[in-house]
Amino acid sequence: MKKILLNSFFIILTILFTGCQNKDKKEPLQEVSIVLDWYPNAVHAFIYDAVDKGYFKDEGLKLKILFPSNSSDPLTLTAAKKADMGIYYLNNIIMAKANENIPIKSFGTILQRSVNTVISLKKNNILSPKDFQGKIAGTSGGPLSELYLSAMMKNDGVPYSSVKMIDVGFDILTSMITNQVDFTIGGMLNHEVPVMEDKNIDINYFPLDKFGVPQAYELLLIANEDSLKNNSSTYKKIVRALKRGFNDMKNNPDAALDLLLTKQEADQFPLKKSVEKQSMNILLPIMETKNAPFLSQNSTIWNTNINWLYDNKIINKKLPASDFFINLN
Repeated sequence: MKKILLNSFFIILTILFTGCQNKDKKEPLQEVSIVLDWYPNAVHAFIYDAVDKGYFKDEGLKLKILFPSNSSDPLTLTAAKKADMGIYYLNNIIMAKANENIPIKSFGTILQRSVNTVISLKKNNILSPKDFQGKIAGTSGGPLSELYLSAMMKNDGVPYSSVKMIDVGFDILTSMITNQVDFTIGGMLNHEVPVMEDKNIDINYFPLDKFGVPQAYELLLIANEDSLKNNSSTYKKIVRALKRGFNDMKNNPDAALDLLLTKQEADQFPLKKSVEKQSMNILLPIMETKNAPFLSQNSTIWNTNINWLYDNKIINKKLPASDFFINLN
């Protein structure tokens, strides 16, 4: 009888111990991946903050951050489901979906306005598109660069034929400093401008949307549209984690910047603290505004750009704005 009772006691203990182990055992984290638009810089600080503070972990996720081998990787890898999301550009998204039926959709915008900027050395005295006449423009090539340039010149009543355009790729700064071009399109207000100023190079600059180019969102989070539809709960978790990271960045930008500097790819894209600090000061007011919470989008901006690209024969069909974006609450 004692033996039976003793055996029963050990069985109960084993059950209780096993139950506690199962209770303490956590589900493995679900890995999700993001392809950045470029190497880490100030605009990505909220992402690294969200990872470092465990906000993805709180959602049961583990974020893998990927760097692009070429500029189209955020689009192509995401569309092919080789990455869960990427960071890309509004008008390029419209072109990809309208002209090539690439199955992607935006679920958040990092910047509420474009930072695409015309930059020139001050000595060239280029203050508006009227000053483009007889000058050499450096661009990253493609139909959008041509459209941006022609739209600005048309806005100011300047003949497009009066300017020469050269594809300088990513060498925007070098092409200006070495006087290969008189001005550039495609430089960013939050990067190229602070870099030039940090080098004590006197420049003039102005945004494209001041002269006939429609206002647009910049750096959008995109996903494969089927993945977004079928795994909406996962993407809602991603959005929650990113918003917490942004709140940290907004409330303590210096700490977010210090963290970013520890994550930089120094061999490929070294960061300078003073430049990134200036960049962050530029970015924060346009990552969230009084009327637009962080990551939010509206159909007005999308429709304006869709119509503009269609009217200028950059896209061959119009699609409703709802085909291009969704807000995940």
